[in-house]
Amino acid sequence: MARPSALLFALVWLSAAWFGSWCWNPNNAVRLFAAISIVERHDAAINRFEHLTIDKARFGPNFYLDKPPGMTLMALPFVMLADAATGDRADDKVLAAEDASFDRYMKLRLWLAAAAINATLLALAAVAVMDIGRRVTGSVAAGVFGALAFAMGTPLWGWATTLFGHCAVASLLVIAIRLILKGTSDDRGRGDAPLAGLALGWALVIEHSALIFALPVGAFALWRMRGLARAEASSVAIAVVAGAAAMVPLLAYNLFAFGTPFRLGYQGVVGWEGMDQGLFGLTYPHLAVLGEVLWGTRRGIVWVAPVLVAALPGFRFLWRSEWRDLAVLALVGAVVAFLYNASYVYWDGGNSTGPRHAMPAVAFLSLALPSVWAGGGCWVRAGLAALLTGSIAINLTIAAAEITAPWSADNALIDGVWADRFGPGYLRTIPNEFFGFTPWQGLGLWAVLAAITFALLLSSITRQPHAANIYRTDGAARRS
Repeated sequence: MARPSALLFALVWLSAAWFGSWCWNPNNAVRLFAAISIVERHDAAINRFEHLTIDKARFGPNFYLDKPPGMTLMALPFVMLADAATGDRADDKVLAAEDASFDRYMKLRLWLAAAAINATLLALAAVAVMDIGRRVTGSVAAGVFGALAFAMGTPLWGWATTLFGHCAVASLLVIAIRLILKGTSDDRGRGDAPLAGLALGWALVIEHSALIFALPVGAFALWRMRGLARAEASSVAIAVVAGAAAMVPLLAYNLFAFGTPFRLGYQGVVGWEGMDQGLFGLTYPHLAVLGEVLWGTRRGIVWVAPVLVAALPGFRFLWRSEWRDLAVLALVGAVVAFLYNASYVYWDGGNSTGPRHAMPAVAFLSLALPSVWAGGGCWVRAGLAALLTGSIAINLTIAAAEITAPWSADNALIDGVWADRFGPGYLRTIPNEFFGFTPWQGLGLWAVLAAITFALLLSSITRQPHAANIYRTDGAARRS
């Protein structure tokens, strides 16, 4: 019997890689255009593509990627792979979204990159949430509940089908937190500190705003290391060096693209005047916007990820179980993420299902979910299972149909996803996008494979030994 971690990884990766997103969304397209230009012309400028995207930066006569380059840099080997496998190059295409050949060219490269990058990071992060839950509660089942809620019960599932950075950043935050917990426990290894530093550093290369969310994670690491020996505390320096090393590709890209390592694509953004406000569009929290982000019908997170409501009692369980440092991290990190979204001039994210700029909150809220499962009785767990099932069903429709609901939709989920896309059968599955199946056949095939994998996962969980309750603590470094 396979281990629960392997089956969980398989279920999440399959689910994220099975579905796709619109390759012509400007956020997807501009990242792909930059990767294609670097691979095929060894040039970061996207001049020949600039008419195909409203997202771009301009410096002098040239147009460039206006985003942090992390997702583009990770996409490079998959653009190279697709070019080598098909013999296609953009130079051989009619550069128009309406051209069927170029559309297939873009779809293939987007799917390869998203499946290899975001789907893999999401699956790794799901395993990390499971391990965190197991460490905190002693229950693998509780960890799996938190992991499925994180990866499949929130819009992170949908964002994993794109080249947006939201899924990658949230996943790297969770991975770093898991490494910090392990690195300050009795089973710590030499690789924990540098890998945690690399995860946080690379998150900044993907989205510069990740610095805001990495700070509480770094403070959490310092707090947990206070009880360790001085020799072991040198891990702080190792993590810092690793994090700095992760930033080197950012400086190298800037030098390659702009001739200086100290210029950012955001500085040349074209057509988004709001980016001139505050620091690249970041001002101060607006209470009305905060309400919209939390429960508004256009972007409210409660409608697209209702399972996250269970994190509220989870904070209490964590606090009472002597994992107070983790409770504080979960609460502070989530609050910071929501306040960040409420401070951004383009808070609604344009075309988006749910508050995409608040996705790091999912990483932090998920830390509190396993303890609710472990601390609840049969009826509580039945309610949690129903809440998780509903959240997964909602996000299945989002991932399969439309993660970027149109800005004009009064209700992103009901109007932008269900009425406009899912109901009429406008789905993007790998079988119907590439292999001639109908959209509903593609969805059905996923359902069969996912059901088999989930059944195996449940079977493997029942074979796991049951540890103590959520009040256990292992090692002085775990006490707050």
